[in-house]
Amino acid sequence: QVQLVESGGGLVQAGGSLRLSCATSGGTFSSYNMGWFRQAPGKEREFVAAITANSGRTSTADSIEGRFTISKDNAKNTVYLQMNSLTAEDTGVYSCAAGPNGWYIIRTPAYYNSWGRGTQVTVSS
Repeated sequence: QVQLVESGGGLVQAGGSLRLSCATSGGTFSSYNMGWFRQAPGKEREFVAAITANSGRTSTADSIEGRFTISKDNAKNTVYLQMNSLTAEDTGVYSCAAGPNGWYIIRTPAYYNSWGRGTQVTVSS
């Protein structure tokens, strides 16, 4: 089973940027659909962005409004989340996840069967 380790979180002022990374090992990275999710204190985990295994198609949550970009580097077995124009509402634990290869991008956490431990993102207003 694939293992995932997130990095790049931290404390940033509102309006700032962060780039999260999710390094994978133990699996065939290029065969997984990859997703980013976040969970704020007292709230349910929510979909942020995902990218398909083969075509590299992407999808981002409507609430993100184009501020975040997901990408991946198959040679490095790593998926990224570039986050710009951060607001306090973006604060939370960001986790990456791997799921079965598929044409459609599934936004439901249950679709993904491997998860990292997450990285904390805190945006100060």
